[in-house]
Amino acid sequence: MSTTTIVILGILGFGLLGIIGYFIMIYNGLISLKENIKKSWANIDVILKQRYDEIPKLISVCESYAQFEKGMLDRLLKARERYVRADGVKEKSKASNQISEALRSVFALAENYPELKANENFMQLQNRISHLEETLADRREFFNDSVNNYNIRIQQIPDVFVAGMLNYRQEEMFEVAEEERRDVKVDIKLPSFD
Repeated sequence: MSTTTIVILGILGFGLLGIIGYFIMIYNGLISLKENIKKSWANIDVILKQRYDEIPKLISVCESYAQFEKGMLDRLLKARERYVRADGVKEKSKASNQISEALRSVFALAENYPELKANENFMQLQNRISHLEETLADRREFFNDSVNNYNIRIQQIPDVFVAGMLNYRQEEMFEVAEEERRDVKVDIKLPSFD
């Protein structure tokens, strides 16, 4: 073998190693993004489970006030059950939004019941669930950032080729319920100084 042949084979070998290394780097990056989505969803699921566990306590406290709206509590229980049966991000997201809406209704209705609103257990549960809702909002944002980064990467060249070989498809983001997108009407009447 001549020196030229050895040099050419060496260059081709290093080039091939470089291409393989680059492929591995892309592959590892995509795997990291995919696993990050799973982790961020698991973090959301933990908070959803905590909120799910708090709802029966809240209902129990509310039911102790006979005049409290039974229909409101039934709606909350049904939303809770939908969450248990939900499968996948889209269904869990929808069920979570229904629970959030039902909780807001319960807390708003509690304003009409001063003795319930003054109940220490109710206040603790309301604060706990409100804290869980805030944490859930933060984790939803992180989840959506993770999904967005992944969805962008699998569409960019050269990652799109590796993603295609791995059969990676776009992931769905955690969406906000339509009711939460509506504009809130605030009607403040200022005193006139006539």
